[in-house]
Amino acid sequence: MFRTIRRIINWTGHYKKRLYIGFIYSFLISVCSAIPIVIAAYSLNRILMDEQGKEALTHEFVLQAFILIVVFILLKFFFSYLRAKSQESIGHEVTFNERIRIGEVLKRVPLGFFAKNSTGDLTAMQTSELSTLELMSMKMIDAVVNGYIFVFATISSLMIFSIPIALLCIAGVLLSGVFLYILNKFSSKSIDKVHRSQEEMAGAVIEYIRGMGVVKSFGKKGASFNVIKKVFRDNKSINIKVNRNFALMNCLHLMALHGAAAGIIWMASSFTLQGQMEIFHMVMMLMFSFSIFAKVEGINDAAHILGTIDAVLDHFEEFRDVDYIDKDGIDVKLKGFNIEFDDVSFSYDNQKVIKNVSFKIPTGSKTAIIGPSGSGKTTLCNLIARFYNVDSGEIRVGGRDVKEFTCDSLLTNISMVFQKVYLFHDTIENNIRFGKPDASMEEIKKAAKLARCHHFISNLENGYHTFVGEGGSSLSGGEKQRISIARAILKNAPIIILDEATSSIDPENEGYIQSAIAELTKGKTVIIIAHRLTTVKNADQIIVLDKGELSQRGSHETLIKEEGIYRQFLKIRREVEGWSL
Repeated sequence: MFRTIRRIINWTGHYKKRLYIGFIYSFLISVCSAIPIVIAAYSLNRILMDEQGKEALTHEFVLQAFILIVVFILLKFFFSYLRAKSQESIGHEVTFNERIRIGEVLKRVPLGFFAKNSTGDLTAMQTSELSTLELMSMKMIDAVVNGYIFVFATISSLMIFSIPIALLCIAGVLLSGVFLYILNKFSSKSIDKVHRSQEEMAGAVIEYIRGMGVVKSFGKKGASFNVIKKVFRDNKSINIKVNRNFALMNCLHLMALHGAAAGIIWMASSFTLQGQMEIFHMVMMLMFSFSIFAKVEGINDAAHILGTIDAVLDHFEEFRDVDYIDKDGIDVKLKGFNIEFDDVSFSYDNQKVIKNVSFKIPTGSKTAIIGPSGSGKTTLCNLIARFYNVDSGEIRVGGRDVKEFTCDSLLTNISMVFQKVYLFHDTIENNIRFGKPDASMEEIKKAAKLARCHHFISNLENGYHTFVGEGGSSLSGGEKQRISIARAILKNAPIIILDEATSSIDPENEGYIQSAIAELTKGKTVIIIAHRLTTVKNADQIIVLDKGELSQRGSHETLIKEEGIYRQFLKIRREVEGWSL
């Protein structure tokens, strides 16, 4: 338990100083909580003495006692405010920095990282796990550290009046600590199951929502609904089992503290009857017995939560150890934008996808990449953008190995337009501005006009301030594609990669998209993955891939005369599209 507290303190980084200042305030709160009890007990003793005729109770004494109690109560709340001001916001500040850091890490890891880590896992880490740290870390510091500061400060006060009673209190706290330690061990063992269950639940919910169209078409009795029901049922069972296992240790922890409180009453009463303790001290002990363990009692819940926090911190430590794809990269400024593949090979895990591929793309030229499905076309483009590192060989941009770049300095030179367009749940203006964050409204509109989307945007009720749904769900495929092209035009990168950007566009929008692409690619080094003959035949060179290998390379006029995949491609496209060159 205290190991986890130490980890939380280390997690706060440069905010530690504020934590330690908060501990000082917590000690002062304890002192200010104890003194009014001592004053109240002494006042009751004076009342008894006045009844017995031993010492008269004066108005001055009552007033002084009242003022002192009020002063220390006010001081207690003042120090409580200072403690909260010092400590409470730390969790929010650290998690804010952590979320930004995670976002930066995700930008700099290979795409293979996302294949090995599920969306549910990454979503849980950014949301529920960080929220656990954000909301609970400082509460645990308050419950455990400040709770023990309070109880031991109070015990120190009691030691002045009765060492045996103080030792009894220490024994009660230590015994409860043993049960809390066992409770924490239970929590550490079970939290992995709970954590996995939460990740599975997050992943199942995301998959269920994404596949809602299929779910609706097959009805709720389909396999997808049965899967999500099973995940929910498993999560319920695991949580119930965990809570049942904690019940016994919870009860023993509370029994130790309540037993010690009862022991205080018994010992104080016995000492007084034997003449070993004054009535004033007895009354004070009785009053302390009701409050001394109050802050420690709640640590049973903290022990369980600390087990959860411990697992979350383990997860984040693993995440911190992830290798950045550009950890050795530097910011590189390019003068030329030619691209070279030199004997490049690449594998997904143990499956070889690109095999000893070599070719050159001159600056300002247009290159088309074709090949059967699964031949490695998209992978080739992803390697240029260094979404993955090659297994062997070199990819050079402007004469520099892409491994020399930081991701940002490399991607500054590249704009990519994908077949499957993703728009953020934001305004159309901000989705276009994503290509150039400091762009003016005039620049955004100019890019939209070049991308042939200004007209339909202007006809929307809120124009450029219209919010699009998540992923751009409120727009048609052609509209989303043109907005993504406007975004790329605004970025104005010298290298353009088009990954089947027109393959799923309807005939009505195809003309607009082709015009937009023509504007986007003017004077650029262009790489196009395409199946449309009108796009492929106008390329300066065509690269034909087959099973990850370079099968053919040349212009349309050259390749059409050769036996091979390209001629087969032309034949198939003629049959599909019903036209000939």
